[in-house]
Amino acid sequence: MSLKYAVLAALLEGEASGYELSKVFDVSLANFWAATPQQLYRELERLARDGLIEARVVRQERRPDKRMFTLTEAGREDLRAFAVTPPRRPTAIRDELLIKIQATDGVDPEATRALVEEREAWSRGKLARYERVRERLLAGRGEEEYLREADRIGPYLTLMRGIAYEEENLRWCARVLTILKQRAPLDRAD
Repeated sequence: MSLKYAVLAALLEGEASGYELSKVFDVSLANFWAATPQQLYRELERLARDGLIEARVVRQERRPDKRMFTLTEAGREDLRAFAVTPPRRPTAIRDELLIKIQATDGVDPEATRALVEEREAWSRGKLARYERVRERLLAGRGEEEYLREADRIGPYLTLMRGIAYEEENLRWCARVLTILKQRAPLDRAD
């Protein structure tokens, strides 16, 4: 999949500037699709050139002018067609930490422990950020009420996946740290 469809999906929320979209990517889409601001701006230019989004310039007095982007009907149709097409293949995990864990035997166990603790801290931070987004989306409503009444549920459904992913990362980290602690006497005996 290309960045194209992530941008089109983000624009379902309504008109947004490139800066606003980069914040959406940073908070809402980061749990499943990452993009740098440079990649995002290049993609916006491509989508505008292809007629899938429109851009308008908003003049600002004390700041540089900004471009605001919206979906065109062609963009909505392209996104609809994409959304009903089965994914090409399941997601494959590509995680450098897992390669390091695979090679952990014979490595200083403290170094491995530090790597896992770093991942654990990262996951806690992301989970906290996702929980803040969740609270903002719910706006005082219960989850069932929100899912019944909200205009759009896609962002919430993907957020649920991001939360579950980080919760699983935390469970895995805790288990690995327990195993490393249990093995500590064995590692010192070598």
